[in-house]
Parts: sequence; structure tokens; C-alpha cells
Amino acid sequence: MSDIIEQPRYGCALSAQQTVLAIPRALPIVHAGPGCASKSFAFAATGAGFQGEGYGGGSHISSTNTGESEVIFGGETSLAKEIKGALQILDGDLFVVLSGCTSDIVGDDSIAVAERFAAQGYPVVGTETAGFKGSSYYGHEIVIKSIIEQFIGSVEPKVQRGLVNVFAVVPFQDPFWRGDLEEIKRVLTGIGLEVNILFGNGSAGISEWANIPNAQFNLLISPSTGIDIVKLLQEKYDTPYLQYPLLPVGAKETSQFLRDVSVFAGLSPIRTERFIKEEEKRFYDYFISVSDFIGEYWNNLPVDFYTVGDSIYAPGISAFLVDELGLTPKKIYLTDELKPEWQQIITESLSARDRKLVTALTFENDGGRIEADIRQSADKAKRSIILGSSWEKFLALDIGSLYAYLSLPLDETVILNDTYTGYNGGLHLMSEIYSAVFKRKTATSRSIF
Repeated sequence: MSDIIEQPRYGCALSAQQTVLAIPRALPIVHAGPGCASKSFAFAATGAGFQGEGYGGGSHISSTNTGESEVIFGGETSLAKEIKGALQILDGDLFVVLSGCTSDIVGDDSIAVAERFAAQGYPVVGTETAGFKGSSYYGHEIVIKSIIEQFIGSVEPKVQRGLVNVFAVVPFQDPFWRGDLEEIKRVLTGIGLEVNILFGNGSAGISEWANIPNAQFNLLISPSTGIDIVKLLQEKYDTPYLQYPLLPVGAKETSQFLRDVSVFAGLSPIRTERFIKEEEKRFYDYFISVSDFIGEYWNNLPVDFYTVGDSIYAPGISAFLVDELGLTPKKIYLTDELKPEWQQIITESLSARDRKLVTALTFENDGGRIEADIRQSADKAKRSIILGSSWEKFLALDIGSLYAYLSLPLDETVILNDTYTGYNGGLHLMSEIYSAVFKRKTATSRSIF
């Protein structure tokens, strides 16, 4: 994050406080200046479809609110006092200390302070998540690895056949994370797996995290964030992992995803195919039911699209739009910072689906450049739909394109358990795209676009 960028799509590493809050009954303790925690919440929860404070978020997050005294004399004493107070007052199963820029610059050892409480038997984990160290994706990985190292620790695995740990979308950074994880757990359970989903309403909380070493395998649904996590688990507990680099969206990709997982896990192909057959029948029954609408409003429907989102989400969405809806990709903008090897994984996975996806692929985290690039083709965007953030909504309205919501920031919609993942997610995405027609005042039956 060395360059100044316009319209950033992610927060700093401290935003990983939301990763902690996504674990049932886990609570963050922030060692940072006044306002850091509330600003992270405002972007990653309020600005992600008004997802609420949850069990202990928002203005309820414990913070040292470091000031001049801590900068001059050090803030470790203040942090220890804050942790002690939180343990006395707050009802949590796990407490994760996250340090901000001020405390890391002055040299406070937040991890050592946390370890003192852990040595006394308290469920406290320490991390260093200063904003200058990286983005919210980086912070997310740091928090998970710290919980594994400090809370779960070195234990002897008792492997349970059929048990899988899932690492996929980043909570809150993916505004649809709650529904996405519910759908992932649903389809994996459908083929016979027991799923540690780890985050959200489908997670059992800390007991599920403590069960991580006992999994038969780890499943990473991501081309980028999470790779270091599954490698750590492989090294620490000798747990193999399967990486599926594309988020499964719709019937075609989700069915392939389930077949690959089933083979890796050694599951019954009969049960897997039976579940896939049932889900595909349901999916395509709904798909066919929209044909009347398509025939009536075809002059209004988009023929090509732009997607603006991160590397975990946008490629899978784009593949669905091409493979199942028959749209043409104009540009696929991936907005998170990606290592060269991650870019290669994305390119190869999209190439295996359709070469058009690769030619449209652009790695760009500067929203200003993305907007300028789309505006260059504004005269050709009348039959396009832009899937992105609230910024892309205003761009779409300005250039006469359709729009649908996909990525942060989203401050003009409310998201509960919506999903674009799996069979149910594909249906929801389809309804969002076709409903976008009615956001245009000129959308009429059999009208000329």
C-alpha cells in the first residue's frame, strides 16, 4: 500500500477486528488511537450493507484510545489494564488483541502483553495489525494464524473422517459473507461432509475452532487470501488441503466444485451425484421460469458486463455470467493487491472456463482509474451492466448503464443473508441482474433500448 489510490475497496489491517467479530462470542480488544476501531467498523460493517454491530461490535469494541502519554511513555500498561477490564466485564469465549499504528510505531509488544494473560489461563490472543503493515486481507490472515498458533496451539490431531475446515470469503470485506458461508456449508453437508465453517451463524464458535486440528482436510475456496493459512495447518497438524480457486456460482460451477471436493474427500459418488441432480433440477426449474420475462424484455437486457470486486469474488461471478447467462465480459477489475503467483492462479482458472474471461481481466485497485477506463467506453455501455460498489452505481447512472451491487463500499442497500454463491446464490444473482432493468426509467415491455 505504498501508492496513493482513489476510491479504495478495503480497509487497513486493523479492519481484521471484523474477522474476530465474525466468530460467535469472540471479542476484539483494540490497542490504537481514538477513532480507529469505529472507523474500521463504519467501513467494513455499516459500509458493507449496514450489517450491524452484532454481538460486540460497533461502539462496544474495547479500545485503549492511546494518546500522548502512551506515545511518550509506552502503552503496554494501558493495554494490560484494558484487557483486565474486558475480561472482568465482557462475556466472551475468546479475546483477540489487535494493535494499531500508534502502538506499533512506539514499539509496544501487544503480543507479549496478551501472552501474560494467556499464561494465566485466559482465552486471550495477541496480534500486530498496524494499518501500515497491510490491508484488511492481510489482517484477516494474521488474526486466523494467531488464533491457530496461540489459542489452538500444538495439539495431537484426532482425525475425524469427513470433517472439513472451510476457508473462503473474508467476513465483512465480502458484504455477502454470511449468506455465502451458509450456502457453502449447505452444499458440502449435502454431499456428506461435516463442516467447520468457522464464521457466522452457521459456526459453533470457539468449540469449532478448537476442532480445527481434527479435520480430514482443509478446503480453501480462494485464489489468494488464505493460502498461508492452509499451509500453516498442513505444517502444524499434517492436514492436507484442497484449493478451489474459483468461488462456485450457479449450477455448472457448483456441481463441478462438489465433484472435485467429493473425489478429494473420498466420498460416495452416488450420494454426491444424487444431491447434484436434485439441486440442478431445482436450479434450472427456476432458470426456465424467467424465460417469459427474457422474451418480453429482451431489448432492455444487458449483453455485456463489467465486474469490480476482489479476487475471491469477482472471477467466480464473471464465470457464471459468461457460462450460464451468456453475457460478454467487457472488463473484470480485481481490486485487491495480488502477488504474481496469485495472478497466475486466477488467469489459469479463468482460462479453463473461457478465454474471453482472461482477455477482460485487469488487476487494478485504483477506483479512479477503473472509472476512467469504463468511461472511455461509455458510448458503448448502453447494453452493459456494471457489478460493483456504490461508486459504480453513480457511474452507471451517469453513463446510462445498468448496475447491481457486488463489492464494498455499499451504503445504499441492506444485506442480511443474501448470497451469490452456490446454487441459491446463482439464482439470487440472476434475479438481481434482471431486476436491474427496472432501475432504468425507460424499461418497458418490448421497448427499443
